Amino acid sequence: QVQLVESGGGLVQAGGSLRLSCAASGFTLSSYVMGWFRQAPGKEREFVAAINWRGAPTYNTDAVKGRFTISRDNAKNAVNVQMNSLKPEDPAVYYCAASLSSVLRRSPYEYSYWGQGTQVTVSS
Repeated sequence: QVQLVESGGGLVQAGGSLRLSCAASGFTLSSYVMGWFRQAPGKEREFVAAINWRGAPTYNTDAVKGRFTISRDNAKNAVNVQMNSLKPEDPAVYYCAASLSSVLRRSPYEYSYWGQGTQVTVSS
């Protein structure tokens, strides 16, 4: 059974940091493009970052430029996102997802498997 489980969300002050992790089971994460998305209340799901099997990343530059770093740990079958300098516009439910594509994808429709999400809240 394919499963993605996110962890690491919580409440942080503006300017602070959080590290989200996504543990995969039921499949080998290294074979997939892995992505992070976020969704705030009343808004569409937004691409945050993705990483391919080689470890090459791509980011939603406008939203997270220079602040977020995605990484993968194939040995642990996990993907992480380090979020620094968090802003009041960053709060959302953050989801990790797996795509069967061999190319980095930004659309949520290109991702087949999703975690349940983890809440990130930023206080000003």
